[in-house]
Amino acid sequence: MDADGRTITIGQSEFRCPCHACAFFNSRDEEYELLLPFAKDGYEAGDRMFQVVGKEHRDERRTRLTTSGIDLDRAESAGQLEIRVWDEAYLRGNRFDQHAMLELAESVLREGRDKGFSVTRFWANMEWALEDFPGVHDIVEYEARANKFLPHYPAFVVCTYDLSKFSAPVVMDIMRTHPQVIIGGILQENPFYVPPDEFLAELRHRPT
Repeated sequence: MDADGRTITIGQSEFRCPCHACAFFNSRDEEYELLLPFAKDGYEAGDRMFQVVGKEHRDERRTRLTTSGIDLDRAESAGQLEIRVWDEAYLRGNRFDQHAMLELAESVLREGRDKGFSVTRFWANMEWALEDFPGVHDIVEYEARANKFLPHYPAFVVCTYDLSKFSAPVVMDIMRTHPQVIIGGILQENPFYVPPDEFLAELRHRPT
């Protein structure tokens, strides 16, 4: 089943689903300024919302969502909103297993579609990749592989990165694995995007 092509607003931009964007920010406040209205719009539109955040920031996320006007109890009880921390998603078993996480991500999108949600809004904070756990260096390969199934679901996926914490080479690779990019609060088609098979072939030939 292909995505329904519904237009989603984020910041000053409008995009049609499906969308897989990397979003670069310089602070958590900057991230929330852009993505809280994105979440609130999803709540009001009846979209499914799946979010992943660090455990130490879960309470802040819930507070900010509530302050933005989202009834968390109502959304969660209806299956519209799910907030997970890293060790319930990316770092299950105290490691990053990219294939297990790809299965989880696709199951979230499939479940949203099968339950009748017209769009799933997937907001994932990616600073878990800075933690000292096995497998975290597979983040770029994971992002590339996700592009194999994301276009087949009515989803708007935003992976957020703090520019002050990730190295320039990693940021460049992250950009190359996302069809869309958010920089300075502007969502746009990414001219640096490389299709997954081509990017994965490049990774295989890189020196280790």
